[in-house]
Amino acid sequence: MIKMAIMGAGAIASKMAYTVNSMKDIEVYAIASREIQKAEVFAQEHGIAKVYGSYEEMLRDENIDLVYIAVPHTLHYKCAKMCLEAGKNVLCEKPFCVNAKQAKEIITLSEEKQLLLTEAIWTRYMPSRKMIDDVIASGVIGEVTSLTANLGYELSEVKRIWDPELAGGALLDVGVYLIHFARMVFGEKEAEITAKALFKDGVDMVDSIVMTFEHGKVATMQSNVYAVQNRNGSIFGTKGYIEITNINNPEEIRVFNSEYKEIQLIKVPEQITGYEYEVEACIRAIEKRQIECPEISHSETIKVMEIMDSIRTAWGVTVPEVQ
Repeated sequence: MIKMAIMGAGAIASKMAYTVNSMKDIEVYAIASREIQKAEVFAQEHGIAKVYGSYEEMLRDENIDLVYIAVPHTLHYKCAKMCLEAGKNVLCEKPFCVNAKQAKEIITLSEEKQLLLTEAIWTRYMPSRKMIDDVIASGVIGEVTSLTANLGYELSEVKRIWDPELAGGALLDVGVYLIHFARMVFGEKEAEITAKALFKDGVDMVDSIVMTFEHGKVATMQSNVYAVQNRNGSIFGTKGYIEITNINNPEEIRVFNSEYKEIQLIKVPEQITGYEYEVEACIRAIEKRQIECPEISHSETIKVMEIMDSIRTAWGVTVPEVQ
């Protein structure tokens, strides 16, 4: 039985605890928060045995096999480093870090320690990824030439989104999913990138990103933390196209021919929350003593961070680091 510990007691941590409590072969064993009362309430809600008022104290617990990092992303680097130095395997929420430099440093540490370190970019682990890949590989829509996608939520009440000191904004919070989506469809290859953003109080609210891959394949995307978007994605080919309902957690995959007639409807499997797939991947990797999950390699995590670094550099924006 894998024993998971959670760093951070916010909403996303609660969703993970609920997920793991519904799974086999793993349990939520410990919770740590810098506010002990918050950790105690969290433990009571989710039936967790061990409660800690500091991350350092929790990491001294020798029973922990895997730590899920669910703190604000400006703290991901610091917390992941602490976990690895304490000999713990790590599942770190997205975005992995705030820049590629931080990502490279902790990935190097995981390789030195021979410990699992992987990013919780859940769409990489979902069965819907293979379903989409299989439709493309079948040739039913011909050669894929382009895609469009959007991902947006009205997040005015989420304070960290609007705080430059917490690396707020659309790119790191939701745009990261779009970049992964494009690279899952067109392959993990180099692309020419053009991006523009609408800023408010120092953070990007709405981002428009165009990625042009080899042979002129184009991804046109928009991320948004200012308004609700339909979250849909479309993949266009020479013989038809694919419509995906909610690229952030695909619900349906519809396939159309060149005459705009629906020829296939693919339903994704029922799920607990969608988080279970990344947890299952971690279990498999730990059992095999792997330091990365095949669903998302360390090199791909770094590459996506480099892409977001290049976008922010073009905008003249830097984000703070917490060492």
